[in-house]
Formats: sequence, structure tokens, C-alpha cells
Amino acid sequence: MPDDIKPKENETTKEDHGKILASWTFPEFIKYVRTTGWYIGISIVIIGIIVYSILTKDYLFLIFIVIIVAIYYLRAKREPMLIKLNVTEDGLEVSDSFYQYKDIKNFWIIYEPPAVKMLYFDFKTGIRPRLSIFLENQNPLKIRKILLDYLEEDLTKENESFTDGMMRILKL
Repeated sequence: MPDDIKPKENETTKEDHGKILASWTFPEFIKYVRTTGWYIGISIVIIGIIVYSILTKDYLFLIFIVIIVAIYYLRAKREPMLIKLNVTEDGLEVSDSFYQYKDIKNFWIIYEPPAVKMLYFDFKTGIRPRLSIFLENQNPLKIRKILLDYLEEDLTKENESFTDGMMRILKL
């Protein structure tokens, strides 16, 4: 193969996953605006947990809490990355990952604007976690119509996931 045709080292070649049916970008997480009261409340809870772990001599739990607080602090200090989603004829392109429709069990949409506009995917294997995607300003009926040609919709799911709801309510 001539040198001018070979991919350069570290250069990725984009595979063809069929026609792009819908495409949008969304933040990897929501960066919430928090009040002084929120910071006071969360500080009281963290201090309470630390005091409890010291009193019960559960130092492993104390280390675990300190690590969680440090990770959350570092995450809160940075801006969320924008993630590109392409819904294609063959599957979902999410940034650098590709999920084939054959690996996805079903999808559902929770649309309760302005607070909740989410698209969820469950995978056939129990190993992969649920995929949650912010719908942003997409028309949920259009996205639903596109996905119904490839996937089954789970109509039993009527609420956002527990973790997503708690993260939103607690502004984490």
C-alpha cells in the first residue's frame, strides 16, 4: 500500500454505519446552579457521615467517602464534554463508541419538560449498564418513530431511572 493511502499512526478511520437518521450533541452531565443553602446542606451531611465513620471506627468507609467527595469535587470543577450522537441505520454512534441494534434490548423515552427529557436504552446482556441520553431540543416523537423501525419500545417504563432522578433532585 502506498504511503499516501495508509492511515497515519494514531489516526482512526470512521466505519460506515449506514445513513444518519438523526444527530445531536448533548452534555455528558448537567452542571447545576447551586445555592449557598445547598453547599451548607451537603457539607453538614458529609461532616455527619465522616463523624459517624470515625465514631464507629469504620475507617474503610471513611476512606471511601473521602474518595467519593474528591472525585465529585474534581468533576464539579470541570465543564461537561459535549457528546455527539448519531442514530444510524445500523445502530447508535455515541462519541467513539458504536452500539448495534442487535445488542440493544429496547428503548424508552421519558419526556416531562423542562426537567426531564431523556432517552434510555437497555442492552440484551446484563453486563452493560443502561445508556442514558439527553434529548436536548429533539422532537421525541420523531426520535421514537425512527427507533421503532429498529428496536422495541418498553412502554412499562414511565419514569426516569432512580439514579437519574436522585442526581437531578440533589443537583449532583
